[in-house]
Amino acid sequence: MVDHEPLPGSPTDERIRAAVAALGSGPLEERDVRRHVAPLFARVRDRGPRVYLANHSLGRPLDALEDDVREALAAWYADLGGAWDAWQDEMRAHRARLAKLVGARRDDSIVPKTSAGAGLRAVLGAADTPLRVVTTRGEFDSIDLILREYARRGRITLDIVEARGERFEADDVRAAVARGAGLLVLSQVMFRTGQLVDDVRGIVAHAREHGCEVLLDVYHSVGIVPVDLASLDVEYAIGGSYKYLRGGPGACYLYVAPRILGAGRRTLDVGWFAKETPFRYERPDPPRFAAGGDGWLESTPPVLTWYQARSGQLFTLAVGVERLRDLSLRQQQRLVELLAERGVPATGGTPDRGAFVVVRNAAATDLASRLRERSVETDARGDALRLCPDILTTDDELVLAADAVAAVLRA
Repeated sequence: MVDHEPLPGSPTDERIRAAVAALGSGPLEERDVRRHVAPLFARVRDRGPRVYLANHSLGRPLDALEDDVREALAAWYADLGGAWDAWQDEMRAHRARLAKLVGARRDDSIVPKTSAGAGLRAVLGAADTPLRVVTTRGEFDSIDLILREYARRGRITLDIVEARGERFEADDVRAAVARGAGLLVLSQVMFRTGQLVDDVRGIVAHAREHGCEVLLDVYHSVGIVPVDLASLDVEYAIGGSYKYLRGGPGACYLYVAPRILGAGRRTLDVGWFAKETPFRYERPDPPRFAAGGDGWLESTPPVLTWYQARSGQLFTLAVGVERLRDLSLRQQQRLVELLAERGVPATGGTPDRGAFVVVRNAAATDLASRLRERSVETDARGDALRLCPDILTTDDELVLAADAVAAVLRA
């Protein structure tokens, strides 16, 4: 088992820890955030009057992100091939930070990926026979596309659970699993509506009783909703860093539970980094794989993503997901109230929701474009206009956003 060792200090780590320590330990308040935390984001805060409420889509980066990426490049310039030592150290630190954030008991349970879809393909590639897969109509486009294409080619059979109105019900998921399945693919928070799926723990236990493994998509929960994958007892999880972890595209991951690693399960979706001793370039037949999660690694990895993700991971760990969740719910509640005062119904800010507020409108995509013309950055998925404040969002910005939404709807 790989324990979470204390992570080595770095200028990025020290700056973040000092800023967060100045906040104290209580609930996050705008005045304190503006004084102590906002300076860590000077580059994005200095961009003018735009109200940024697309944090659920692309989180705002810390200034330190650029410094961290330069560190990776500096090692390359200085040591050329010798940079691999520093890069691999950072990969280990990257996996350790993610393990803390998702509640993994072993760092090597985290397998770096360039996309959540790549993580799904690795899980599908670990099955020796075609799986019957249960999923929902609410999964993100990449996951949905991969599953339907695998089904079309006969690699899996697929059972898709439909929503009841706007919500996916745990009983419907359980019923689909009970009909017989080898894998359940389920989002913890639905990307389109923000629904936090009810009773994930009970769904996982039900799946276990029926011999079905679970892959949980935590892209819209990690960093803003407390997640403990070991406690949930799922076999797999997928996620990424460009939303609430502020790490940009490409810094994604697959979680593989220790019991799966202990059973020696392998995936076809591997490369030379999964070999027992990759830099010896030996070719035993059959191949000898690295122990644990290292045996699920792929080919030469994109090393910059580990540095790119560092500052956001450190920031989230320092502030604490519970405090960020508390602030998120308060901000969502405030925005829902402001919209209601202007005659605009919206959902959000309740414990059964993720991090963003939703305004339902058939012209949601057009509304997002019109809001952008008013310097309010949001986005839309289908008929759902999504608005997501974050720790940098001020109350004045929420008022401006509510005014803008009401104005474009009147127009």
